[in-house]
Amino acid sequence: MSTVWLEMPKQRPTAAKPQRRDPVATRQKLLTAARREFAKSGLAGARVDEIAARAGVNKQLVYHYFGDKDALYLAVLEWVYEEIRAQERTLNLEGLPPEQAIRKLIESSFDHLALHPDFIVLLNDENRNGARHVRASLRIEDMHSPLVSMVSKILKQGVRTGTFRSGVDPVHLYISIAGLSYFFFSNTPTLSAIFGKDLSSPTARRARRKHVVDLVMQALRP
Repeated sequence: MSTVWLEMPKQRPTAAKPQRRDPVATRQKLLTAARREFAKSGLAGARVDEIAARAGVNKQLVYHYFGDKDALYLAVLEWVYEEIRAQERTLNLEGLPPEQAIRKLIESSFDHLALHPDFIVLLNDENRNGARHVRASLRIEDMHSPLVSMVSKILKQGVRTGTFRSGVDPVHLYISIAGLSYFFFSNTPTLSAIFGKDLSSPTARRARRKHVVDLVMQALRP
């Protein structure tokens, strides 16, 4: 008795479904990768190849979404500035008593720099470049106008209630608040070496935070 082998019909391989590109997700991946690369190497040292590799995408997508390396660098700067402005908006300062509002603004500014050391590195690099990217951005300028207006209103309210002295310029106040924290974090290694203490420790940071708050609040009192 012979055995009959039945040959099953060959199945055609199923074609792989093409993956749909997510432009929003891809753009964010590139921004995140670029932020790390620019913070590590600066604008001059950063390489588009490395940014694309970090993001896990084709190099040509950098040019597709941003145009060139300088435009990508500006997009990163706009992102880090928007980050700190967004943090300040969550404080709802205009609904607070003047002294509490300014105190929260100082604390928030200090804490943001503590949590985002790359912000300092990126700004240092942009200052070396003469702020040419920031100057070209209308978005960054627009971000700061509401902030200055808000600080001005808080100061005026403080003057009316007798909490603050008159004549304090809101722009200079904000520069002072930012500067007192910015200098500390951007120079922590050298300051630690000069004064022989670890200023990066949690204890040293808490002491500096309190000092900045006390110094600014004392300067505002009548």
